[in-house]
Amino acid sequence: MEIGEAIKSRFRSPMHKVVVNIRYTSNWLGARQQEYMDQFDLTMQQFNILRILRGAGEALNIHTVKERMVEKSPNTTRLMDKLIDKGLIERVRCEKDRRVVYVNITQKGLDILAKIDVDFDDEFLYINKLSNEEAENLSHLLDKLRS
Repeated sequence: MEIGEAIKSRFRSPMHKVVVNIRYTSNWLGARQQEYMDQFDLTMQQFNILRILRGAGEALNIHTVKERMVEKSPNTTRLMDKLIDKGLIERVRCEKDRRVVYVNITQKGLDILAKIDVDFDDEFLYINKLSNEEAENLSHLLDKLRS
């Protein structure tokens, strides 16, 4: 559905329209992804933290995790505390400087990501409305917008 129809609005210019469309689409994608994550009792931000830690393959300091997050959050420490409570990540103290704290994904965290990986791509088939070339073009345009 065209964005103007979806929100029952007209736009001052194509630039105004694209900004509204990006925001609307971002929220639309986020809602669908969160709906999927609910079955695992995770938020998208918690999922992002788990993926960052799995991808790193080693413990990371909290600052590094915050830098790599897709959705920046002032509550990253609280999000990590919840993941610790669920047994999905663990805190690791630095041997050289006890003030430095690292976080690492646990086996339970890896196991839940493995479950998510099985169905994740299938759950988001709506993105298949774009060809690979269109997806690359869209990604390029979004990168250009941020540069």
